[in-house]
Amino acid sequence: MAQPLQDARPAKRVPGKVMRTVETALRARTQADVRFDAASRALYATDASNYRQVPVGVVIPRTVDDVVTTVAICREHDLPVLSRGGGTSLCGQCCNAAVVIDFSAHLNRIIEIDPARKVARVEPGVVLDELRRAAARHGLTFAPDPSTHNHNTLGGMIGNNSCGPHSVMGGKTQENIVALDVLLYDGTRMHAGEVDDACFAAIQLAGGRIAEIHAELRALGAQYGDEIRARFPDIPRRVSGYNLDALLPGQPMHVAQALVGSEGTCVVVLEATVRLVDNPAHRALLVLGYPSVYDAGDHVCTVMQHGPIALEGMDDDLVHDMRASGLRVDELALLPSGAGWLLVEFGGDTPAQAAQHAQAAMQALSASPDAPTMALYTDPDEQHQVWRIREAGLGATAHVPDKHLTWEGWEDAAVPPERLGEYLRRFRALLDQHGYEADLYGHFGQGCVHTRINFDLVTAQGIARFRRFIDDAAQLAVSMGGAISGEHGDGQSKAALLPLMYGPRLMTAFRAFKHIWDPHNRMNPGKVVDAYAPDENLRLGTRYDTPDLDTHFRYPDDAGSFTHALLRCVGVGECRKQEGLMCPSYMATGDEMHSTRGRARLLFEMAEGDVLKDGWRNESVKQALDLCLSCKGCKRECPVSVDMATYKAEFMAHHYAGRLRPLTAHAFGHIDRWSRWAAHAPRLANYLSQHEPTASWLKRLVGIAPQRRLPTFAPLPFTTAHRAHRLPGHRQGQRVILWADTFNNHFHPDTLTSAWRVLTQLGCDVVVPPQPLCCGRPLYEFGLLDEARAKLKHVLQALDADIRAGTPVIGLEPACMSVFKDELHALMPFNQQARRLRQQAQMLGDFVAARLDSGVDTGWTPLHRQALVHAHCHHRAVLGLDAEQALLQRLGLDVNLLDAGCCGMAGSFGFERDKYEVSQRCAERVLLPAIRSAPADTLVIANGFSCREQISQAGLGLPMHLAEVLALAAGGRHDRRL
Repeated sequence: MAQPLQDARPAKRVPGKVMRTVETALRARTQADVRFDAASRALYATDASNYRQVPVGVVIPRTVDDVVTTVAICREHDLPVLSRGGGTSLCGQCCNAAVVIDFSAHLNRIIEIDPARKVARVEPGVVLDELRRAAARHGLTFAPDPSTHNHNTLGGMIGNNSCGPHSVMGGKTQENIVALDVLLYDGTRMHAGEVDDACFAAIQLAGGRIAEIHAELRALGAQYGDEIRARFPDIPRRVSGYNLDALLPGQPMHVAQALVGSEGTCVVVLEATVRLVDNPAHRALLVLGYPSVYDAGDHVCTVMQHGPIALEGMDDDLVHDMRASGLRVDELALLPSGAGWLLVEFGGDTPAQAAQHAQAAMQALSASPDAPTMALYTDPDEQHQVWRIREAGLGATAHVPDKHLTWEGWEDAAVPPERLGEYLRRFRALLDQHGYEADLYGHFGQGCVHTRINFDLVTAQGIARFRRFIDDAAQLAVSMGGAISGEHGDGQSKAALLPLMYGPRLMTAFRAFKHIWDPHNRMNPGKVVDAYAPDENLRLGTRYDTPDLDTHFRYPDDAGSFTHALLRCVGVGECRKQEGLMCPSYMATGDEMHSTRGRARLLFEMAEGDVLKDGWRNESVKQALDLCLSCKGCKRECPVSVDMATYKAEFMAHHYAGRLRPLTAHAFGHIDRWSRWAAHAPRLANYLSQHEPTASWLKRLVGIAPQRRLPTFAPLPFTTAHRAHRLPGHRQGQRVILWADTFNNHFHPDTLTSAWRVLTQLGCDVVVPPQPLCCGRPLYEFGLLDEARAKLKHVLQALDADIRAGTPVIGLEPACMSVFKDELHALMPFNQQARRLRQQAQMLGDFVAARLDSGVDTGWTPLHRQALVHAHCHHRAVLGLDAEQALLQRLGLDVNLLDAGCCGMAGSFGFERDKYEVSQRCAERVLLPAIRSAPADTLVIANGFSCREQISQAGLGLPMHLAEVLALAAGGRHDRRL
């Protein structure tokens, strides 16, 4: 039998000479991306937990051979190894002072799907949703689906033994693993699977290290079998400790399932064969309302009798916090009355069958004297909206206005479902006893409860109270026959609590299990067994003393503190998804550095000053922020509303303070100035910018990609034409200001003319400011924030009377209107005129939709056409698209609103020479292919100047602006593309 592990935790600091030697060897002997620089180590210093350990280095393998060689080199230098997928672990199991092997970038193939056997073979870096989409083509799915399903990897799920709502349908990851191909620290490669007596005999006959491992595993199961049966809780969700129940005698030993949930402490997974299950073709969602979450918990077993495929729960505190945070407010109206809710999903082969299952449950539940309120949703869109409420749990609880920050640390305990109501009551009493607050939600159908708690992890007294609480909470869960972890695993945050759950004898068995695989304790040491204490390696801790920095933005939603804002990112990694708006640079590169999370971590480390030196001057931080397109997608789609566009502008302002900026910053940042100058001689300006050799010379001078064409100035700006011709208006109508932004005014004045005609037809008195005004949008990209503030003050002064009078300010360019909605507030949160302008500024589509809703008769002609619509990033993220989308449909258009993310042009971004390739990747991901494949008579609509320019420069024509579409419906002449 194996001996206890040696005490071989990684040293806090590996000597620089060793790091350089290892780095050199890795570069010479592998094809992997080898990153031992300070920035890369800072990027991987934490996961989604409370913990932080700076790695020795990062290796991003391209092949399995790279992984094998990396482990061999680490073994040669006695360095620990940590396998990593999406880095979304909540218990600290995905950070260590080790060589981190990131599988997510390249080892992410679906090798095979066998529909007949209902199995798939995958590499560990494959994202769960990629597997589910591929399996769905065969009517199958992988049942476990944690909330991170659109970016977590299968390797991570195997490491953590992940679950999710639909584990009700198919079990934890453990039950869905058929076999694993694994690598040991000593270099042994083996196939791990189910081992019956005949297979065991064959393995022993072959001899060697693999035979030794199997013999020791079988002996371990036999030695501790009685203790395993007695101490392992018989509940649906036990994700604590090692799965020694897979080794029990009297059944085939399942070596692969024993390794699931081992958190990289035993082996490196190279490939997995996973079980697939039938995927219900249609769903119905029944929402039940109860007087309290405790009552909801009491009724879980009754509801489970009706055979749902998912059963989730949440309390009224979560709903209150969502309202306070402005999250999913419209969707909350879909909840039936109550103060605790169960979301019960039923599946079926047809919509009617799924609905029948739900209706049968409703009928049975209504007969109960304490029947819940009910709402049944069979429409997929409505179901999706309700599920978004539940999935908002982390975002709704992490950063609630006027409340303390909340943290993980006791966030996934599980108890027998029949005792859930009792546990929720006793857990709430325990929170009250320790003076904590927490919202309660989770996978109630399997007795698993999620929460985030307002721990104080900065002061010695707060950390001591945290330790006392988790000890008491563990005692509570265990006393009720539960597990300290029902989903997120042990890592560091709960590993020290395992003795409370299993006792000393099984802890010895756990150590023996690890010793069989990793006798020298080099695989993710300090996690699960012989683990760091829950208050070691804290990301904050008593050493956290980052000073408040003098900043340009006021951070009104973060207590006025930039460093407080940097705590928003909790590492959940939603920015690593491949759909939606956030994060275009990650979608294009697949590099952690170019994700929102990666940038947030680098800024945090910059402020800390431990690994990253030089503060605002740090070049690695600048490099990461350079590829941020400032799309603001993170502000909308990040669960905790990280605002990277603002952080980037702030950083660039300080980075270049007292230093010369590149010429690009002035060429693009002051485009309003150059445009006004060019308006005096547009033909000359266009000749110089469009003809050789001056065109190439200008591009080289300011750093523009040679593939780009410089935009052409209009012969006459709209403002000049307006003053010269005095376009007629309705002087008795509602006064509105038409914002003549730089881009439409000087490059596409027809759009402003169309807007003028539309507003006039609606009976408005349309006013154009007589003096040149600019919101300053391009200045933010380069951190020219003093100038940006000055421009905004100029706008407030010029429009003073109209702002005080409540005059609507109607804009055509989303990037400009978003300045008034976002940056203006961030720079001047307490300026009353700024607040008024923020409320009065609106997009043309929002204003027209409201006028039509008020009953204005336009007499416009329905267009009855297909429309392909690409929305500007800021339109999606800041301004909102609902009104404009409804308006287009009202015009008789069959609207296809693309989920294309950022077009990739993003102001100056796509023009810059060193960003051109990323810009094109963004555009070619969805947008440009969709336009190329659209029927010839499709209206292509885009409001953003950058979006229109990107499409035009791809040779696909200039898209229509909404103003031109409205003018077309109104009988205008702006039909140049029809």
